[in-house]
Amino acid sequence: MTVQTWTFVIVGLTFALYILIAIWAKAASTKDFYVAGGGVSPLANGMATAADWMSAASFISMAGLISFMGYDGAVYLMGWTGGYVLLALLLAPYLRKFGKFTVPDFIGDRYYSNIARTVAVICAIIVSFTYVAGQMRGVGVVFARFLEVPVETGVYIGMIMVLFYATLGGMKGITYTQVAQYCILIFAFMVPAFFISFQLTGNMLPQLGFGGKVADGTYLLDKLDGLHRELGFAAYTEGSKSMIDVFAITLALMVGTAGLPHVIVRFFTVKKVSDARKSAGWALLFIAILYTTAPAIATFARTNLIQTVSEQPYASVPEWFSNWEETGLIVFEDKNDDGVIQYVGNQEKNELTIDRDIMVLANPEIANLPGWIIALVAAGGLAAALSTAAGLLLVISASISHDLIKKQIKPDISEKGELLWARIGSVLAVVVAGYFGINPPGFVAAVVALAFGLAAASFFPAIILGIFDKRMNKEGAVAGMVVGILLMLFYMMKFKLGLFGGGTKEEWWFGISPEGFGSIAMLINFIISFGISRFYPAPPEDVQEMVESIRYPRGAGAATHH
Repeated sequence: MTVQTWTFVIVGLTFALYILIAIWAKAASTKDFYVAGGGVSPLANGMATAADWMSAASFISMAGLISFMGYDGAVYLMGWTGGYVLLALLLAPYLRKFGKFTVPDFIGDRYYSNIARTVAVICAIIVSFTYVAGQMRGVGVVFARFLEVPVETGVYIGMIMVLFYATLGGMKGITYTQVAQYCILIFAFMVPAFFISFQLTGNMLPQLGFGGKVADGTYLLDKLDGLHRELGFAAYTEGSKSMIDVFAITLALMVGTAGLPHVIVRFFTVKKVSDARKSAGWALLFIAILYTTAPAIATFARTNLIQTVSEQPYASVPEWFSNWEETGLIVFEDKNDDGVIQYVGNQEKNELTIDRDIMVLANPEIANLPGWIIALVAAGGLAAALSTAAGLLLVISASISHDLIKKQIKPDISEKGELLWARIGSVLAVVVAGYFGINPPGFVAAVVALAFGLAAASFFPAIILGIFDKRMNKEGAVAGMVVGILLMLFYMMKFKLGLFGGGTKEEWWFGISPEGFGSIAMLINFIISFGISRFYPAPPEDVQEMVESIRYPRGAGAATHH
């Protein structure tokens, strides 16, 4: 069978599975829709969290980033893994004890103010849209290559798919779909890694192959460094970023993780506080499987790519090359008209432009693996992108229906009415997400890194101070969130989109890139929140008591409801 036939079969089967799960888990109440009825087991929730967590950025882009950036790409590994640990230890159990559905709900009640709630809703929507744009782009890239349709059509197919199971099943449908998606995604990531690791180094385990020797007896990484030098690229195993920038990006990704609304919501779907801790532990194990394999895959793909295309006559390029060329994600421009591909570090002489997002997807094709493995990777990439997109759409729809309409505009709305608004919110969110997927600002992982910066700049200080500082009041929290998110948006627009007079790398403040600036905006948010809260009266007694009770869990079994 051809690769395309295999893709139709495997992707078709996985889609049928998601649709069946959505129909089986149709949400009947708002509790089902927002938190899956609160009865998911820690193991299933751990898998669902891992699928929610490992978006198209982890599956498709992260190895692609490491593949092109080499050592510098490691900041994404450190930041995202570290952030997950921070979330599991510092925030999840306390928020679960508080027993709210959404982050704006926590902020609105903790800071006893609808203004704080509205600011949190706006921040949640900005963060989620920035993030979901990257997912939709990932879906488009996969469909473009494997169903041989334009990227735009791919985005439309993805929109319809997510809309179906997110609006029908809500969190209940999404949770069980994500369990299935995790299994597909991890299988799809690991199978080609085993094969290619064995092909290149004779070691089945990619983690061992990464440090192993190739056929001619040199170490794989030394060989890749040598290839890089010959072609004039920067050495693969040495970094070019300044220490302060590496630190800032890692920190922004870590605390941004801990403030991501769609991951925090996952901890409300279990029965009790101890289950929230257990599911965090399971999720970390499931995430580690993919994260320890990514650097190996990046290295294998980079080595194979350079060896297959560099200095090859264009007339005899392998089939995978022409297939990807049709999607426009690989572009060859013959600058010296000799019909030979010059893939070199010197930009003026380089004739090959490769989209970083294709490295993981093209990897099995470059290595000549069988058709069913190539199709499996396509299904895995879709599972990764769709699982996160669904989680994010739920955050956006819950912000609209629960935090704006039920809590502020129309408090006496019926359960049925609220559910209807949640579904309308999902539809609006999908349309906007689709637009961003077709006109994305930059490649997937960079867009996602900015979403983490926004979450770090806005939510993290408000949540941390809300749990650990009972003197923290609404004036401080609102001022901090507003200044933090505006500062981060300004920096992003100036240095990423060229607005406000634009700016070059040399003009970065403190030498920190837009991806790392979230950590500076977060520090300023902390200083402002803390400072301003001391000029205004302390929160009411009942709020202070509530903060005490979250921190010192008496009978920490079941969550208490106020």
